[in-house]
Amino acid sequence: MRRIFIKDLLAEEMTIAGTDAHHIMHVLRAKLGQKLIVVDAAQQIAETEICAFGTDHLTVKCLRRIEAATEAPIEVTLLQCLPKGDKMDFIVQKAVELGVSQIVPVVSANCVVKYDAAKRLARQKKWQKIAEEAAKQCGRTIQPAVLAVTNLKEVLENLEGSASFMCYEGAADEPLQDFLAKKQAKCFAVLIGPEGGFTPAEVALCQQHGVQTVTMGPRILRTETASLVALSIVLYEKGDLGGRSK
Repeated sequence: MRRIFIKDLLAEEMTIAGTDAHHIMHVLRAKLGQKLIVVDAAQQIAETEICAFGTDHLTVKCLRRIEAATEAPIEVTLLQCLPKGDKMDFIVQKAVELGVSQIVPVVSANCVVKYDAAKRLARQKKWQKIAEEAAKQCGRTIQPAVLAVTNLKEVLENLEGSASFMCYEGAADEPLQDFLAKKQAKCFAVLIGPEGGFTPAEVALCQQHGVQTVTMGPRILRTETASLVALSIVLYEKGDLGGRSK
C-alpha cells in the first residue's frame, strides 16, 4: 500500500498535493476507493481511502488509525565522506532502510569528487528524494534528512550532544563493540571516510573534537560497506534490528 507523508496532523479528511498527488494520479493512475497509508507530522499512521480528485490534488478519508513502532530507540547520524560515482545513492537508500536519523555528506582531504555550489545543491536534492522514497518503501514514520554537503571541520564543530566515533583502519582506540558498551547516549554520530581514508591530520582533528577512533575488525572495508556495517552494529547493540533492548 502506497505510503504518504503529510506536514499536518491526521484528520477525518486530508488533502494530498504536490509531487505525491501527481505520482498517485498520473503515474499510478489511482481510482476512487484506492487505499493509502498516511503518516503525519507527529508520526501517527492511518489507513485512508481516496474519496475525491481535484485538478492537482486528491482527498482521502481516514478509515482507521494504525499502531506501528518502526523507529529505532536511538538517533543515529551518518557523517559520510563523499565517495566516487553513484555510491552515495546506494548508501543513502540503505542507511534509511536500516534506520538512520539523518545523513550529512562530508568533504574531506581524500575525497575524489569535487562539487561546485550548484552541483552540491543538486546532489543534496537527489539524495533527499532517494531518502524519502526509501522511507516510504520500508515503513518509516519519519523521513530522514540529507543535509547540505559540508566540510569536515564544520561538521566537527557541530557534534555536541552526540556520542561520536570514526571507523579507522589505523591504530584505533578500541573495538566498536567496546565503545558502544560504555555509551548510554540517545544520539550517536558515525563518521566514515572516503575511498582514500582519513589523513593523519584529520584523525588528530577529529580526536580533538571528541571523536573516538574505533575498529570493526582486521579487514579494510569499502566505504559503502563500512557505513552500513557500522550503522547495523550501532542499531543492533542499542536495541534495534532485532537486538536486545537495553
